Amino acid sequence: MQYMSTRGGINPIGFTSAVMMGLAEDGGLILPRTIPRVGSDTISSWQKLSYPDLAFEVMSRFIDDIPSSDLKEMITKSYKTFNHKDVTPLVHKGDLHILELFHGPTLAFKDVALQFLGNLFEYQLKKSNETLNILGATSGDTGSAAIYGVRGKKNINIFILHPHKRVSPIQEKQMTTVTDDNVYNIAIRGTFDDGQAIIKQIFNDIEFKKQYSLGSINSINWARVLAQVVYYVYCYLHIKNHEQDVSVDFSVPTGNFGDIFAGYIAKKMLPEGSIRRLILATNSNDILSRFVNNGDYSLGDVKVTSSPSMDIQAASNFERYLYYLMDCEASKTKDLMLSFAQTGKIDLSGYKDIINRDFSASAVSEEDVLQTIRDFKEQHDYILDPHTAVGVKAALEHKRSGIPIICLSTAHPAKFGAAVEEAIGQQPPVPDQLIGIMARDSRCEIMESDAELIKEYIRKHAIV
Repeated sequence: MQYMSTRGGINPIGFTSAVMMGLAEDGGLILPRTIPRVGSDTISSWQKLSYPDLAFEVMSRFIDDIPSSDLKEMITKSYKTFNHKDVTPLVHKGDLHILELFHGPTLAFKDVALQFLGNLFEYQLKKSNETLNILGATSGDTGSAAIYGVRGKKNINIFILHPHKRVSPIQEKQMTTVTDDNVYNIAIRGTFDDGQAIIKQIFNDIEFKKQYSLGSINSINWARVLAQVVYYVYCYLHIKNHEQDVSVDFSVPTGNFGDIFAGYIAKKMLPEGSIRRLILATNSNDILSRFVNNGDYSLGDVKVTSSPSMDIQAASNFERYLYYLMDCEASKTKDLMLSFAQTGKIDLSGYKDIINRDFSASAVSEEDVLQTIRDFKEQHDYILDPHTAVGVKAALEHKRSGIPIICLSTAHPAKFGAAVEEAIGQQPPVPDQLIGIMARDSRCEIMESDAELIKEYIRKHAIV
């Protein structure tokens, strides 16, 4: 399997090279040259597989430069850290299926990919006898999941930027209370978009990137997307086990377009009609829902909400879908992204019919988020976190009779206790991982939102 850039400026590379490169050296994002298709016979043979075994079957179709035995061992190790036997269990509530993606070490869906990516980095560095300095930005959950994926691992340091006082208190503590020697937390005075812009600016300094062996854990890294493809296939198989010749819809709360883009890859991989529609759910930061509904991809001001992991305007993974929307023409993709960097907008209204073949979208207000948490608790005795509530509200708006719909539950409600308490008048139950976390010692550097300052900090603390 060969990988290339959405902007066409790198020679084809293998999977492990793509993972270690992170952001393509021409500023684009890395994608497989082709998406492998899976036939009905293969789908039938997968229906009884465990989650780790299914993950191997799906991922091995994109990975041909890691021996099968090593890949299987890596996947098994990654999902042993989850506290549910099914890894990502599917529960039925009313007219909806809820995919619980919060049973990993940090109680968020990012664990599904970042436990695997941490082990993949460790495996590759051991083979090459090299070092790696991981650099990432987080809007809340990526940071802690990445930290837990590589904490204490040899030959790896990790630097995580988060927006100062713009993540939930528990999200902040999950990052800053990890005091392993290889972990560096940086709170920047700014938004997640500011942090992501710093990351891209630093990665585009190719000389600096190579000198300090920088690697990416953000969803710009293809391995993140690939690991998330698995649970879409898993859900489809689960539903198919109970219904024949079924099509399914997915409702996905998303700010960075990475999780729903994994669904898009799964849609292209599975037999036609397996995934009917991907419902893109945003909070008040609605750039992506405006894109789907109007073809308007234009920046606005970042609004602070109860679902902070989605408080994003410029979506990191949007360029990957844009490449397919432009019929895989790298030059068009590059020109549009360069124009977006200059003007903050792209008019894609002429592509609305194509976009709407794959996606529907809703933007959900803060009032509706709280009301959805309240209603779901009353009707089903089940507590949603605010991000999941965004997805559930969108699902209910787009539900079609006879079509099973799966809502991705991206975080445990205890990570957002204040919002949950505002909605239902009580705190959600606290899982063992979070007991006493607010009293633990923290370590974090507060810095201005400036790429040169971050680079100087990396120079001082990087492993070389």
